[in-house]
Amino acid sequence: VKAYALPVLLCAATTSTWAALLTAPTPAVSAEPCPDVEVVFARGTDEAPGLGDVGENFVDALRARLGSKSLAVYPVDYPATMSFPRAVDGISDAGAHIEQTAAACPKTQMVLGGYSQGAAVMGFVTANQVPEGARIGQDLQPMPAEVANHVAAVALFGKPASQFMSMINQPAVTIGPLYAPKAIEMCVPNDPICAGSGDFSAHRQYQQIGMIDQAADFSANRIAAATPPTPSPAPGSTPGPGHPPTATPAPVHSTAPSTSQSPTPAASHHPGPPPGPASELSTQ
Repeated sequence: VKAYALPVLLCAATTSTWAALLTAPTPAVSAEPCPDVEVVFARGTDEAPGLGDVGENFVDALRARLGSKSLAVYPVDYPATMSFPRAVDGISDAGAHIEQTAAACPKTQMVLGGYSQGAAVMGFVTANQVPEGARIGQDLQPMPAEVANHVAAVALFGKPASQFMSMINQPAVTIGPLYAPKAIEMCVPNDPICAGSGDFSAHRQYQQIGMIDQAADFSANRIAAATPPTPSPAPGSTPGPGHPPTATPAPVHSTAPSTSQSPTPAASHHPGPPPGPASELSTQ
């Protein structure tokens, strides 16, 4: 074999190998299964990317109350910095994800939540009208009304009061009428962010005084109420696997409630920028 023949043979072998690879059937990619419940949570100012301390504690508390139901989480992707106008990124991200989840996983029940600046973000996400001056260069639109049918509960911790929002030249946060009946707003007494005055340390006490557990109870009860009941077994029969006895939901806590997630990406929707305190408290 002449010297030049070896490279030619190697080239031919390589070409045939690539041809075989390119024509080989592509293994099917299994889609991620839809969870029974998904928590979409926006962290507070200056917390590391993720759910934040309050969000993690809330998810843990809710998971403990869901029994065999599967639970997924989605941390809203936004800066959560002292530059409050950047919160518009969170409004857009959360709104798009919620719409995508409702379309891709219609049986998944979503729980929307947020802490401090994140509570403002989620409050704007649920609004039925974009506040004037809060769009910050983005054409944010409210979510379609049908999306509310996929949201079981809204849990907000330390949502900035109108007085606080006014101080930072931002519009007040108002939960839309489709979400208000399924929302709970938790505000620690003397929390200056949501109560208007007091000691800033109170803004970090949601876990210590039991308000996270109260919101988890509220959300779990809303999920149970929205879940179709399991058919009761015939008299004298023993429920088989997949047919557990129907549970009776516990009474909903009334502490501080106000009333109350993929295929094609949705466009940015939703109302304006939210706030967050000087510093704040980061699931899985």
